[in-house]
Amino acid sequence: MVGMSHITALHPRLVVEGADAALDFYARALGGTVTERFALPDGRVVHSMVEAGPIRFAVKDAGDGDPAPTGDGVPVIMSLDVSDADAVAERMLGGGATVIFPLADHGYGDYAGRLRDPFGHQWMISQRIEDLTPEQIQERVG
Repeated sequence: MVGMSHITALHPRLVVEGADAALDFYARALGGTVTERFALPDGRVVHSMVEAGPIRFAVKDAGDGDPAPTGDGVPVIMSLDVSDADAVAERMLGGGATVIFPLADHGYGDYAGRLRDPFGHQWMISQRIEDLTPEQIQERVG
């Protein structure tokens, strides 16, 4: 369809206390590899990616509005990569979603924001706007 955004990827983002320990656990337990890791100057991981066979998922430290699981809580953020973030956000908002973080250029190569769907699930909608090296991303994050 003309004007429709194309989905390019979907993966869960697991929010944890102690991302580096979690990354070590997931890599060992699943026979995977940590392929991306970006941290703030204080060491908190703001984004990392684990690949194990055909799966990939992100891991980040709790904070910035993202709580780690407590009790029966299951904080997972769906990260949806698309070709037109504004179009997807508009459709979601039209269907009853609400804005958690507005869509914006975050400086690390993505135009992104976060919405809560009418059922309580969080969706990070991202559109790649600049291809950066991992070193450039870390420099901009830290």
